[in-house]
Amino acid sequence: MGRLSKPMMGFMLLCCLAVLTEAEYIKYKDPKQPLGARIKDLMKRMTLEEKIGQMVQIERTVATPDVMKQYFIGSVLSGGGSVPAPKASAEAWINAVNEIQKGSLSTRLGIPMIYGIDAVHGHNNVYNATIFPHNVGLGVTRDPQLVKKIGEATALEVRATGIPYVFAPCIAVCRDPRWGRCYESYSEDPRIVQAMTEIIPGLQGELPAKSRKGIPFVAGKQKVAACAKHFVGDGGTTKGIDENNTVISLNGLLSIHMPAYYNSISKGVATVMVSYSSWNGKRMHANGDLVTGFLKNKLKFKGFVISDWQGIDRITSPPHLNYSYSVEAGVGAGIDMIMIPYNFTEFIDDLTYQVKNNIIPMSRIDDAVKRILRVKFVMGIFENPLADFSLVNQLGSKEHRELAREAVRKSLVLLKNGKSADKPLLPLPKKTAKILVAGSHADNLGNQCGGWTITWQGLGGNDLTIGTTILNAVKNTVDPTTQVVYNENPDAEFVKSNKFSFAIVVVGEPTYAEMYGDSFNLSIPEPGPSTINNVCGAVKCVVVVISGRPVVIQPYLAKLDALVAAWLPGTEGQGVADLLFGDFGFSGKLARTWFKTVDQLPMNIGDPHYDPLFPFGFGLTTKPT
Repeated sequence: MGRLSKPMMGFMLLCCLAVLTEAEYIKYKDPKQPLGARIKDLMKRMTLEEKIGQMVQIERTVATPDVMKQYFIGSVLSGGGSVPAPKASAEAWINAVNEIQKGSLSTRLGIPMIYGIDAVHGHNNVYNATIFPHNVGLGVTRDPQLVKKIGEATALEVRATGIPYVFAPCIAVCRDPRWGRCYESYSEDPRIVQAMTEIIPGLQGELPAKSRKGIPFVAGKQKVAACAKHFVGDGGTTKGIDENNTVISLNGLLSIHMPAYYNSISKGVATVMVSYSSWNGKRMHANGDLVTGFLKNKLKFKGFVISDWQGIDRITSPPHLNYSYSVEAGVGAGIDMIMIPYNFTEFIDDLTYQVKNNIIPMSRIDDAVKRILRVKFVMGIFENPLADFSLVNQLGSKEHRELAREAVRKSLVLLKNGKSADKPLLPLPKKTAKILVAGSHADNLGNQCGGWTITWQGLGGNDLTIGTTILNAVKNTVDPTTQVVYNENPDAEFVKSNKFSFAIVVVGEPTYAEMYGDSFNLSIPEPGPSTINNVCGAVKCVVVVISGRPVVIQPYLAKLDALVAAWLPGTEGQGVADLLFGDFGFSGKLARTWFKTVDQLPMNIGDPHYDPLFPFGFGLTTKPT
């Protein structure tokens, strides 16, 4: 046989190169390919083991690079207070997240993991982050554009630490302030909660004009995937008991608790978290009619549905009583990603067994994985899986703190001003001889921020993060010649003998989160009441209440001259002094009904027995001086 001619050899070489290039070209790795084509290409390459791995979310403390690689884990989270180191810097966070991500990228298909964290009032687990007022205060502002800006700032601070996914916003409609999560709710009125879903385009970016309904959207490296929670009815449980049963008709559920989900989905929210609570006795984590039938099929939600922390364990009572049943019920109901968070091999083993034995159909697994991959592709983490240090200066930036201070000013509600209308106490004069600042919450940054701040339950004291207490804000605001005396809990004799011009008393609730905040009496704990009595009985006083909800205040109302509901204002206490001393005027209106006694609860605007101390929408105004 004769030798090949040179042109023929060249042609064959080109053919070989073409085959090699074809082999190297992987469609799912090409950002120019349509979203559907990328998902389809990657899905057909995946084994059952790799698919189930994508459905697993584990806590960062068990997420070693080896675990990520061996089990193909799809997601990692920081639980409340779970940090790489105490007071960790943005750089330390980035390094920790990237280290875990490298484990995911070393797998056969190199599917990046998605790291999630609670950022419910700013980047609340992270030292030096801007802590915004909790939602209970933001609802008072009735200012969706302000909330959108807070979303934008939060996204930048979260991305500053290398994290692309937040478990926020909470769009619960709290119907009973005895609930320990009431401060995570914008209002008892679903219309205010709907308006505040404007935080979603703040977090994720503005949805492009011709987007298909229900498709998740995240606009690049300065934005984060959001999570509307907790689906659905979490704010309507009996007696406000956390994780309890919401007893309401379908019509009531759809008209009170569901509306904000319509808005969230139309704004392209990437994920939805299921509630621990039940609806008419059926656990939401096992409610296929609502999770699959309503959310996915009727509302056309195309992002992924995530469980709450150990949420499927709690389908049974006690939790984890029959785990294989819980896996079947939760995944079968339509939950796509399971926040496990620790014992992940048990979940993987159980789900694998159930798929191989046709207990859970393969189509259900494929639906879950398609949704998870859709969010990951849309976020751009296949192209940019590792974070860099380009945004670290955004954490706790001056601009974000100014925004938080503005939010504080707009979220305060003036409930009383003067013993009579013609003699208002506020605004206070900056220049006077001597003023008293008193109360357990006057010089306590932790109490001012509330739960979900640095740790899950929050921390009292001033060592948790960077911020301005109300006491320091007062000192910053008054004239240099004005003497500010601070006494946390003075007796009446001390107040009488010191000839104060007036007093500012700051009292309220301790920090709490979730079920630890459930309260049947809603009283301000001691020494709060004693401080009010001792001070306001002896000198003109304004009482500032720091709380996650309305609390019992009627017994003290006649004694005090002015009353301000400051909710949980966060790190920027200067916003409180801005209003007390008249640099800005009060404008906030109650987004919750303020009851007279707890016996009236639940009591919401529109109820036949409506007889509040301060009605929904109430709020006195002042003009800046």
